[in-house]
Amino acid sequence: MKMRSITLALALLAATPALANKAFVSNERGNTITVVDTDTWEVITEFPGGNRPRGITLSPDGTKLYVCASDDNLVRVFDTETYKEIGTLPSGPDPELFVISSDGKHLYIANEDDNLVTVTDTEKGVVLAEVPVGVEPEGMGISPDEKWVVNTSETTNMAHFIDTSDYTIKHNVLVDQRPRYAQYTADGKRLFVSSEIGGTVSVMDIAPDGAPTLVTKIGFEVPGVLPEWLQPVGVKVTQDGNRIFVALGPANRVAVIDGESLEVLDYIIVGQRVWQLAFTPDEKYLLTTNGNSNDITVIDVKAEKAIKSVQVGQQPWGVVVTPN
Repeated sequence: MKMRSITLALALLAATPALANKAFVSNERGNTITVVDTDTWEVITEFPGGNRPRGITLSPDGTKLYVCASDDNLVRVFDTETYKEIGTLPSGPDPELFVISSDGKHLYIANEDDNLVTVTDTEKGVVLAEVPVGVEPEGMGISPDEKWVVNTSETTNMAHFIDTSDYTIKHNVLVDQRPRYAQYTADGKRLFVSSEIGGTVSVMDIAPDGAPTLVTKIGFEVPGVLPEWLQPVGVKVTQDGNRIFVALGPANRVAVIDGESLEVLDYIIVGQRVWQLAFTPDEKYLLTTNGNSNDITVIDVKAEKAIKSVQVGQQPWGVVVTPN
């Protein structure tokens, strides 16, 4: 009898389908969020996301979706199962990009209009700090040990390193024109900062105490594509650090970079005006938001090739995928 029960339990377990991950895409012009099933690549639904939704992230457990509603001057919070709005959080004017702490308690938000990084407590719904940074803050990155938050200021052309223990800037690094994104490697030993108008990705080595040293800049060159179209924006690094992927804006390509040599290996053609990137949790796929073709491209990470396009809303900007 006991053996039969075990057999039945195993059969039921095998018959139970695995829960699919969802990709959430913020549509800047459409003022909506598109939800995509990452098993079937079918659109599940689309729901209102506030006015000009851009930056988008999830709570660590995947139950809450946070959206920078830039023209509403706040962060909107949605339930990832019902898609209902469950609250808002203060952000400062024109929130654009943000990062969240691993415990889900703190949002670090770039406010483009007032040259501040706002630190918001997600549980109490209050602002904990406002950190003055450079002109037009945009990109946000957080170190794996969470001791540092990096903000990039578009007009000042700097990466600002904010100490999360006291919310003060301890280091500033000059990069190329219009820095848009900051991404650490998983071991925290290296940081990549994309510069949209400069056309480069700045590479910084990070000391054990968090201090950055600019070591090189990666440039891009594609036959038949004008240099001014090569505009690096979103950056993602695989967990093992072997590959860096960079969205190149109106060049309609994602650059593939070797994590050790820092040489550009290839360019993957995607949709029009590729903006932001997100891995699925297993890093099997990389998703791109393509603002002018109103779609996302699905890239097979191992094969380093685009395999599918999925139509979403108007002018997709940000993308995030639920954790396992």
